[in-house]
Amino acid sequence: MSLLLELANISGRIITIFPLLLAMTLFMGKRSIGQVPIFDFLIFVTLASVTGADLADPSVSHIHTAYAIVAIGFFQKAVAKIAMKKRKFGKYITFEPTVVIKDGQLLIDNLGTIQYTIDNIFQLLRQKDVFDINEVQIGVIEANGDLSIQKKPANSAPSIEDLGITKKSSGMSYPVIIEGVMQAEILKELNVTKETLRTRLQNEGIVRLDSIFLCTMNDEGKLHLAYTRKDETYQRIQH
Repeated sequence: MSLLLELANISGRIITIFPLLLAMTLFMGKRSIGQVPIFDFLIFVTLASVTGADLADPSVSHIHTAYAIVAIGFFQKAVAKIAMKKRKFGKYITFEPTVVIKDGQLLIDNLGTIQYTIDNIFQLLRQKDVFDINEVQIGVIEANGDLSIQKKPANSAPSIEDLGITKKSSGMSYPVIIEGVMQAEILKELNVTKETLRTRLQNEGIVRLDSIFLCTMNDEGKLHLAYTRKDETYQRIQH
């Protein structure tokens, strides 16, 4: 009889704990599911451990488990907000993007720093429908472990310009200002001085750099600006 009571207790815990887990996962947001950076991965491992102990051991306090799940969810949400506002803090709790392919060549030293093997890279390339590494102009391992690639122009799909349409491709964009701070290393790579960029911004009517959330420059030298103010419109996509 005691065994049946314990099994009924576990069933009751499953019924009550999973709606709470679902609610807290939705509360933490799409970022925690879609990208799974290292901090969020640790959060999910912790949630799994807490929940597993609660379901498997009836002697564990169910109320304490529920409190732990809610507390972990709010902790993740708070850290995510801080990381959004303080970019330097966000860089400390995740991995940096790492260039692993450049002009069709593997960067062996960079592979070693992130402990990826050549087989790992080839597998990721195949998942991008790339079977010849020579087709890749630049390949980057992102913070979530995925591979982003830009193919060489000769191996890219025909662009609008290639098809004879007047609209031109903007090429790859580079972040030259992030949260009001000029990115000196990127500007150096683009052979653009801070004075030149500041003059271009002034011509656009922008005097204060701290009003810029993100400024990117593409291969053609065109600027795209996003400001620190909140978006005036918000469109919700239903599913």
